[in-house]
Parts: sequence; C-alpha cells; structure tokens
Amino acid sequence: MSPITIELADVADVRYGGKAAGLAELGRVGLPVPPGFVIAEVTAQASADTAVQRFSQMVAAGQVPVAVRSSAVGEDGVEQSFAGQYDTVLGVDSVDDFVAAVQQCAASVHSRRATAYRADQDATMNVVVQQMVDARAAGVVFTADPTTGRRDLVVIDAVGGLGESLVDGSASPDHTILDDTGTPIVHELAGAQPVLSSTEIADIRTGALRAAHHWGEPMDLEWAIDHDGRLWWLQARPITTLPGDLGEMDSPVAGADHVYTRCNIGEMMPGAFCPLTAAVSGYAIDRAMQQIQVVARAQPGYERPWLQVGYFSGHMFLNLTEGTALSSGILGNSLEQFSTSICGRVIDELKPKPPQPFRRKLGNTIRLSAHALSVGPAVRHLGAQIAEFEIPTGNDPRSILQQLESGVERYCDVTLTHVRSSSRAAVAANILESVLIRRALQQGQTEEDGRTEAAQLMAGASDVESALMLGELDAVVRLIAADPMAADAFLSVTPERAVTAVRAGDDEAASALRHFLSRHGHRGYRELCMRDPSWAEDPAGLGTMMQAMLRATHDRAERAPTRVQVDAPTSATIRLLARWAKAGARGREETKSRMALMAHSLKLGYRHLGEVLAAAGRLPDADLVFFFDRAELHRIVGVENIDGLVTRAQQRRAALAYQDALDFDDVSIGRPTARIAPPPRLVGDDAIVGRPAGRGVAEGVVRVAKTIAQARDVQRGEILVAPVTDVGWTPYFTVIAALVTDIGSSVSHGAVVAREYGLPCVVNTLIATQVLVTGDRVRVDGDRGVVTRLEKV
Repeated sequence: MSPITIELADVADVRYGGKAAGLAELGRVGLPVPPGFVIAEVTAQASADTAVQRFSQMVAAGQVPVAVRSSAVGEDGVEQSFAGQYDTVLGVDSVDDFVAAVQQCAASVHSRRATAYRADQDATMNVVVQQMVDARAAGVVFTADPTTGRRDLVVIDAVGGLGESLVDGSASPDHTILDDTGTPIVHELAGAQPVLSSTEIADIRTGALRAAHHWGEPMDLEWAIDHDGRLWWLQARPITTLPGDLGEMDSPVAGADHVYTRCNIGEMMPGAFCPLTAAVSGYAIDRAMQQIQVVARAQPGYERPWLQVGYFSGHMFLNLTEGTALSSGILGNSLEQFSTSICGRVIDELKPKPPQPFRRKLGNTIRLSAHALSVGPAVRHLGAQIAEFEIPTGNDPRSILQQLESGVERYCDVTLTHVRSSSRAAVAANILESVLIRRALQQGQTEEDGRTEAAQLMAGASDVESALMLGELDAVVRLIAADPMAADAFLSVTPERAVTAVRAGDDEAASALRHFLSRHGHRGYRELCMRDPSWAEDPAGLGTMMQAMLRATHDRAERAPTRVQVDAPTSATIRLLARWAKAGARGREETKSRMALMAHSLKLGYRHLGEVLAAAGRLPDADLVFFFDRAELHRIVGVENIDGLVTRAQQRRAALAYQDALDFDDVSIGRPTARIAPPPRLVGDDAIVGRPAGRGVAEGVVRVAKTIAQARDVQRGEILVAPVTDVGWTPYFTVIAALVTDIGSSVSHGAVVAREYGLPCVVNTLIATQVLVTGDRVRVDGDRGVVTRLEKV
C-alpha cells in the first residue's frame, strides 16, 4: 500500500503521530505554524508520487528548504516524548534529497535506540514535511518547570539561529523562568547580549499558555523567530516528566493579604508531608490553635479548618494574621512581640487587629492565662487518655476507619493539651526575657544582651524529656563501646542489622536498648507524620545515629564543645522566673512526647487500614493510603468506583519528592510560593546573624544536613547546620560541637536539648543552610547569636 499525503490542517487526531497532531492543533488554536503536510505510513522502501508532487508544489511556492521530521504513532504523547529517538533532516530543497530524507526518517523507526526506547513495541512511521523557518532565534518553552514540577512557572530556553544547537547540546541557551505574573525571576544569559527581547519573551509565554489552556495540561513547545521578528510554533507535546500538581491538595487561603510563615511550625513539621498527615496532624494543630483563640475571645468559636494553619505544596504554615487577633486582645503582648516570638523578628507586613478596650483585654488575659496555667491536670491525664485508644486490628475497613476517626478526635484533645503546655512555657520564657531585656537597657546594654542572658539562664532544666531520652540512648551506645568486639561488630554491618542484633541479645546493652525503645520507641524524625516510621519501626534510621554516636566515643575528649559556666542570678525574682521558665520547657517537652505517642498510634492504625484495603484490591499497595485525605478515605472504603481517585493519589505520591525539595521564604503574603531566586547572602564580613539559643563559643568544620539522612555523615566536633531539628536529630547532639539552624527560637526543641548538652546554638539564621557548605570552618557564638565563617572550602 502506497503512502498518502495529508495537509497539516486536515489532521484531526493522533493516527498520524503526536507531532502531526500537535502542529495541527496549534494551527486551530490560532498560533502560526509553518506550512506543510504529512506523509502517512511511510516505509524506508517506498515513497509515493503524491508526496513528491506535494513537495514540488512547495518548491514552486518558494516554501523551501523544508524540514523532514518523524511523526510516529506514540511519539510526543502523554506517556512518552520519543525526543531525539527518530531522525530529522533539515535544509531539504531538491526532489532527490527529499526522497532520501523521507526514507531516512522512515528507516529510523527500526534503529536500535528507538527500538530500545519503545521496548520493542511496533510503531507506525509518518513523516511531517514543513517549510523551515529562517530563524534568528529558536528554542523551547515549558508551561511548567520540569525540574521542580511547579505549574506556576514558565521556563524558556533560547539560542541564536536554529534550535538544533539547543537540542543537540552544542550551544548554551539563555535561560529564563517567569512567575505566574510573567515577571522573570531567573534570567541567565549565555552571552553578552540577550537572545530575546522582553517583548519576545512575553509573546512566547502568552502563546505557550494559550496552548496549555487549550490542551488542558502543561505543555512543552518548540518555537522560532524569523529575521522579520515573526514568532512561529514548531512542535507541541505534553510534558511527560511531571509529577502530580504540587498544589492539588492546598488548603484555602484565609485571606489574600494574610501573612503565613514556616517559622515555629517548621520545627514541629519539617519538610513536605503526605496529604493524610495534613488531614490528621495538620487538622489537629489548627483546631487546637483555634480553640486557644476561642478561649481568649479572639474568635467566637471554631469556624472552619485551615484558619490558623495552612497546607501549601505539601508544607505546613502558620497564619500570623489570624494570630494577631490574640495579641491585640490581651495585655502585655504587642504585635511586635507576637511576630518576634514566632519569627525572631518584627514582620512589617503584619497588620494589627483593632485594639480592644482595657477591661476586655484584662478579662481575655485572665481567661487565657488561667487556661494555660491550669493545664497540669490535663497533662497528668494524657497517658490514660492515649491508652484508651485501641489501635485497629480487624479486617473490616469501615470499622477500622470509624475507629481511626474517633482517634483523630482524641488526637485533637491531646494536641490542645500540648498547645496549652507550650503556651505556659512561652509565657514563662517571654516574661524572663522581657525582664532581662529591660534590665539590660537600663544598664546601657542591648536587647540582644538581655536575650543572651535569658537563654543562658534557661539551661540546666532537669528531667527534660528530650535530654533524658538522649541520655538513655547514649548509655546504650556506651555499653556497646565498653566491649571492643561488640563495638567492632556493631560498626561492621548495616545500621539495620546492627540494631536488630543488639535488640535480640541477652546482655546489658540489649536490655538497655529494649528499655529505651519501650519508653521512646514512638519518637523519631518527623514524628507527627502519619507515613514516616518511628524509631521502633526503623532500625536502619536508629542504627545510623547509634553508629555515628559510637564512632564519636572513640575520638579524643578535647574535641568536645567548650562549656561556659553561668553564675546564678543575684535577684530572687529572676531566679524564680528562671525556674518557672525551666519548668515550662520541661512540661512542653513532656506533652510533645505524648502528642507523638498519639500520632504513633494513629499511624499504626492507618498503616493497617492500608494493608486491609490493599488485600481487598481497593488499593494497589498499602502505602497509597497516606495520599488521601480523611474525606476521600470514606470513599475508598465504600462501594463506589475509585479508579480516578487512586490515580490522583499515585500522582500525589510522585509529587512528594518534588514538594520536599521546595524552599520557602520565612514569611509569605497570601498563598506561599516556593523560592526560586537564591536567598540573601552573608551579612557583614562573612557573618550570619541569628538568635542566641545555647551558650558558649565553638569553632569547627561545617556539616550541612538539609535532611536527617545527610546528618548520618556527621563527624565528632563538627558544626551541624540544618534547616531545623526535631527529636529525630537529637542523638547527633552527642557528636557535634555546635548547632546552627535556619529557623527556631530559644525554646524550640533543638535549642532546649543543645543547652542541656552545653552546645553553642544559634537559631533563626534564615540562610545558614544556603550560604554555608560542608567543609567551611566557622565560629559559632551562642552568646551573641553570630556565626562567622573563618575559612571557605
């Protein structure tokens, strides 16, 4: 059967390949496409007279030279792009060259690279013939960022001349990234002069978004601009490498002018989280914070989810704007104090709520203080309250989900107790800091001097949960280290095998490890995540930390951090405030552990639900249960068809790694948007300024660990630089010489434990992980809150 020719404008579907269909559709959208036609079902041995006749017409019309390009069935589709797998021949301007070019493209369907790419599936080759654009500039445009997965960005790569130099990698392009308003946020030039003008960039963006809107999905398009300045469109295909929409599960924005922050909540909920974690832990935190607002009469009642907390691109945020209603309605807490307590600085964009009358403020203050200070009985009842929840074990998914829903309500109550306990701790710490700042100013010193003294006095609290937990784990490691053969055996195998072997033993170290896990096994990195395992379930993660601690015990003692002794204050009032602040920190750590225990029980229950649903064929695997919200789970356990919902959950799972790589400013107005441009550089002469949180000074080599997995390489005496640390990081505190974090406060988890171990600690630097690299040598001044880079790698 001889091949036939079809005009591009007459191509109505993908039977002639994705390239032909894309070009035809671009023309229907109204975007200019070079004239041409398609040769259907061509082979390397045959070329039709009609194709030669049609090419001759193009020659007569002056529409040469032409490009001869493949348009195989399946090429440029949703699943695969086949980019570069088949041949393209450019500059064809004679009949003989045209016949040879068509046969070359047809033969490439059987090439080794193409056959391997399509996994030996049959392919029907069609060929697109188009007039070549005499290009002054050419390139590609993506209506979503294929690297980050963000759908709010447009990415343009441009080179001078033909676009082949971009495709084959022989030329470096100008690289432009535009935000959702069309503003360039990255504009990197390959040469001294830009390839495109700002008007041309805007035209390419407009045309690309027009095509994406028409297709209903993000697109990858090729374009060229001729020497007359006209923009032509050469190819259109879906972006095949994108995960699910990173913002699909975003919560509603409480207000376009509302101020959101990752500060504070980023310590408790670091990184990106699965949708079920948002629907459980995020919901519980939001509801507890709203109930605090209700107690203080900052809002009339629990209004709706996602008012105090937001969930955007997989990350949790606090809504500072909603919190200002509390600060404006109580005594002794200004907008400046509120924003500083959360973010470590005054947030200028934050607008105060209208002030309330003094009598109402007084009443609100009494109500809120009583609510926070009377938390003791609720704290003592937490253990029994959590124990009353039975982790589901049955096989009826509806019954399991009903049990879990009741567990979520209990989790909300536990979280409220923790928030009340944290409020009690914050009240004590804020009063101590305020008194010391006022005294420092009276003595001609600075506010930072007062904050530093407050941080020093808060050290030394006894029975702090995190410190006790770390001490117990350190004792296990020292028992292992006491036996050289046992220590060598522990270090010679994988972390998982090392912990499993010790746990199964019958010696003192085994007994100590089992005791540690019975008391603290529910803790771990990102412990409020419904999907992440706890230490008891993650011997590999626990073993990695224990091996790092064991190696540290072999190092010389002089590499231990410098410790600074602080004299007891002479003022009885300040001594009392310091004791109160320490007690508050101790209570906060205790309730955080209980909150993690309740979360641990729920995550075991949801994991069991996933296993039951997978066994019943409702889910392809048990892990997918974590990528639905609670409302969707009711549909999953029901009788309706859920194929589309399962597909979306799989896309969400693919998106999580992309979400986790996103980086946000500490404060955002309206919907938080991930940062593309690099953050501010070092201030002063290689100095980063944060907040002092742990006394003393230490010098050492930097170990930047943006994830806990990267922390496993930390060496004794190094300076750990991390975005934030939660309880999962604390075993490394026995190894490091100092701690520096991007976010945090003097009462955050990392600061509390750092002080107990005498580690200099600087928090809320905002940029430390961005400007320091592993191997830099720095001085950490925990008294002044300054990190100074001494040497660069």
